[in-house]
Amino acid sequence: MTRIPVALPANPYEIAIEPGGLDRLGDHLAALGKVGRALVVSNPIIFRHYGERVLRSLTRAGFDAERLLVPAGERFKTLRTVERIHAACFAHHLERSSLVVALGGGVVGDMAGFAAATWLRGVRVAQVPTSLLAMVDAAIGGKTGVNHPLGKNLIGAFHQPCFVLVDPGVLATLPPRELRAAMAEVIKYGVIWDRELFARLEAESALARPSGDLLETLLVRSCQAKAEVVARDEREGGLRAILNYGHTVGHALESATHYRRYLHGEAVALGMVAAGRLAVGMGLWPADAAARQEVLIERARLPLHWHADIATDRLVQLMGWDKKVEAGRVRFVLPEAIGRATVRADVPAALLREVLDGLARNA
Repeated sequence: MTRIPVALPANPYEIAIEPGGLDRLGDHLAALGKVGRALVVSNPIIFRHYGERVLRSLTRAGFDAERLLVPAGERFKTLRTVERIHAACFAHHLERSSLVVALGGGVVGDMAGFAAATWLRGVRVAQVPTSLLAMVDAAIGGKTGVNHPLGKNLIGAFHQPCFVLVDPGVLATLPPRELRAAMAEVIKYGVIWDRELFARLEAESALARPSGDLLETLLVRSCQAKAEVVARDEREGGLRAILNYGHTVGHALESATHYRRYLHGEAVALGMVAAGRLAVGMGLWPADAAARQEVLIERARLPLHWHADIATDRLVQLMGWDKKVEAGRVRFVLPEAIGRATVRADVPAALLREVLDGLARNA
């Protein structure tokens, strides 16, 4: 088992990377104290595979555990679904010392975390991610929330988990497309923070379905990168903004296509391509570095272009509503070198449109 601390001053916690850890989840949580009522939030697909194991583990450790299943999919990440979680909290008599367990991918983790943040003004949440994307990103750092019709994750709160359990064994049932999509977030860490991770990725040919030592390396180094950044800037007052690399354009693509065409990681990959080309156009990043990034994205079998039916005007409009807008200016995370990025709000409008137009293809 690998333990990675998230060293926050007020709410420190650990990420445990443990094969077979689902069966010991209850013991891990009991060791934190306050054994009592727990609500496991999942979706029907994930719960069918792993739900009973989690409930048994919690029950053996002394928790009075119940479950709530919510629909799978980004388009269900809404306040209406959170209301269902709140109703289950009420029905199961969750108190301030109680626990919500998020068993699922990023959608479940975001919604369950937001429900925990807002039930009784805050109850504990444990994140048990079941997708690679959630393991390396969404489950860590305390960002919770839901989508609004005008944009992604516009409604939310910071609410740190009390524990994160990563059991790599659950990836055996992850659809190949979702595994590929998660590689965008891994490549992101290499570009913005970890040159050695980027070099390891360049040395590998099987990025579309990592396994064995490569998977272990990706999990550990990605979780470490996220933990280090979050520990330095818990609420995105500065440094943490670099974790949004690829997300400004990526979120706009997701919103423009109503969360039905692209998985989150696929949209982020496209956003990284756009951000890389913007950085080249502004003289921040050499063209050969952008090309190296695109090689990794392509090797992970992720898209490099979007369909021309997604209008540039619509993407620009949606980016203007992004939660990262400051003083009316869209902020972009742009790379300066492999392993280093910056946040800029001075991207020329003409360059942005040129890059967006260039990434649209009739295919």
